[in-house]
Amino acid sequence: RLAVATYSSYAAMIKKPVGPYFRQRNLTLRELEARHLQMFYSEMLRKVKPNTVIHYHAIIHSALKYAVKTDMLVQNVADKVDRPKKNSFQPVFLSAEEMQKMFEALRGTKLELPVLVAAFYGFRRGEVLGLKWDAIDFERGTISVIRTVTTITLDGKQTEIEQQSAKTKSSLRTLPLIGSFREYFLQVKEAQELNKQVCGNCYNHKYDGFVFVDELGERMRANYLTSAFPKFLESHGLRRMRFHDLRHSCASLLLANGVPLKHIQEWLGHSDFTTTANIYAHLDYKSKITSAQAMETGLVLPEGGDFGSRWREG
Repeated sequence: RLAVATYSSYAAMIKKPVGPYFRQRNLTLRELEARHLQMFYSEMLRKVKPNTVIHYHAIIHSALKYAVKTDMLVQNVADKVDRPKKNSFQPVFLSAEEMQKMFEALRGTKLELPVLVAAFYGFRRGEVLGLKWDAIDFERGTISVIRTVTTITLDGKQTEIEQQSAKTKSSLRTLPLIGSFREYFLQVKEAQELNKQVCGNCYNHKYDGFVFVDELGERMRANYLTSAFPKFLESHGLRRMRFHDLRHSCASLLLANGVPLKHIQEWLGHSDFTTTANIYAHLDYKSKITSAQAMETGLVLPEGGDFGSRWREG
């Protein structure tokens, strides 16, 4: 069973280019060999990024695995193919000073609150856009991730869907409302109610309950955050980054302030500790200093060493 967004993504890739490539070569399932897959990957690598070809491989491998399981094939030829190597990607990590400059530049813009939420809470884009008022408990002072908004492709057209569950079980999380967020959200809620009264029949009630809607009730679009945010940074002389890099910057600042990786995993909603460690462990220099201090406390280095003379000997 696949999530709607995952199914949509797989279907789009099978429709183009996976399906057409093999149909043009009149290859049946039983005629398919490892060399055919290798040729397909080689051709695709000249057109798209390695990470995209890895997705093609995953779809093909999964389909052939099912064919073996249902006795349509004896073996999975995708097992014999060299999987394309993933591009190493270095996310952007903003310092606290850079974050403050960015917040100042964003004052009064539509991007301000979505960026603040992503920066302080490390929310994914879909988690920000999927935020509804029922996920904010003003009395208890909490904010929860319980749904997302995802962009999918249906019949060649992009559309957004609301999913009642987040990316994984661990993505469902409840966090404290930090500082002035309670006041920020209450201001937005009050403004929404006023807009409904002023706009009357012109107001779109389809997205009632969502936090991030405009004056006419239209929900903020994923593509808007993706494109408008880096453009805004560039136009204000700030370091260019993706919206998702706010999540990475959140984690790096937590690490810099001594928060353990395990706690960061829970804050970000990673499904397992390995994911958190693989992405952020190299930033945890403070823990290395602590380890060095522990070694220095536990052991005493001899004083007055004369290593230079030894290297001169012989």
